[in-house]
Amino acid sequence: MNKVVAVKANDDYSLSLKFSDGSFRRFDVKPYLDLGVFQELKNLDYFKLARVAFGTVQWPNEQDISPDTLYIDGVIVSESGQEKIAA
Repeated sequence: MNKVVAVKANDDYSLSLKFSDGSFRRFDVKPYLDLGVFQELKNLDYFKLARVAFGTVQWPNEQDISPDTLYIDGVIVSESGQEKIAA
């Protein structure tokens, strides 16, 4: 399983991700924003508090998305086209 090693939460409710295999992907969180515990992520300031925890992305109130979902459903982007992601 590939783990998330770096994340940047973007203004468009997407996540820029770097994985343990060196790949970069972008994951759109918008489809999740009306679902249960993820509704809190509609607050952009809160959404931007995303951090890497236990190989995936997590927010302060412990919302998280499976690293497999982030990897499989994320759109591959090139490293050169990827903005700087802080690990």
